[in-house]
Amino acid sequence: MKEPHIVPLSSQALAVLRGLQPLTGNGRYLFPSPRTPGRPLSDNGILSALRRMGIAKDEMTGHGFRAMARTVLDEVLGFAWISSNITRNAVKNPNGRAYNRTAHLPERKKMMQAWADYLDTLKAGAQVIPIKRGAAK
Repeated sequence: MKEPHIVPLSSQALAVLRGLQPLTGNGRYLFPSPRTPGRPLSDNGILSALRRMGIAKDEMTGHGFRAMARTVLDEVLGFAWISSNITRNAVKNPNGRAYNRTAHLPERKKMMQAWADYLDTLKAGAQVIPIKRGAAK
């Protein structure tokens, strides 16, 4: 959309990026295209990487991570306004764009940190409640 998209990063995400910098250097992209370094890794490149890691096409896609995050952030963590962080919904009206420049950065920063903390609890072995077929009536 040729407009800046600001995404606050959690402390965990910053630590990962700092750890990757010796491997990735100071290039424009963290994941450049292997064929054209001046471009980012394509959707197909991401799918290919998932498949090489053994993740089947019926298990997850690159876009599936976005959908999963949006659902968990809304339903589990209570961030019902999540869309403004995943995509910057451009105001269609030129006058609206001129006057609506809100970014909600403080709330988005809290949300991104809550998401990273939630993922840490899952990684540490958080209790997962199994859903049994026919349990709900």
